[in-house]
Amino acid sequence: MKTREELITLAYDARKQAYAPYSGFRVGAALLTKNGAVYLGCNIENASYGAANCAERTAFFKAVSEGEREFAAIAIVGGAEDGPSGRMCAPCGICRQVMREFCDPKTFLIFLEDGNGGISEYTLEELLPRGFGPENLT
Repeated sequence: MKTREELITLAYDARKQAYAPYSGFRVGAALLTKNGAVYLGCNIENASYGAANCAERTAFFKAVSEGEREFAAIAIVGGAEDGPSGRMCAPCGICRQVMREFCDPKTFLIFLEDGNGGISEYTLEELLPRGFGPENLT
């Protein structure tokens, strides 16, 4: 099983593939499945801003399209093209909702790195309290 530090390193690798010609803000994510596989994602911008996709959703959609449905953790890093941001890059609300679709809010871990080696760890429930999930539809 990958450590959070290994996932952070993989997220930085994924960030190198980001397509961010408009904002210049590049984000990378490394998504760990419960069986130990890792899926990488980067942000992909578009001239029509609403058609952009976040790194976290890119990683989730790649994993789900390959049949994965159980996830343990995700590491997320972001910053300007020329270097680290110096602050945490937390997932947006839409990404948190996608995580909620597939992850147990009490056990799914989110690792954020500040660009200076500082890592914070959260559960999905901490970042999305009282989230709306599949069980709300029954």
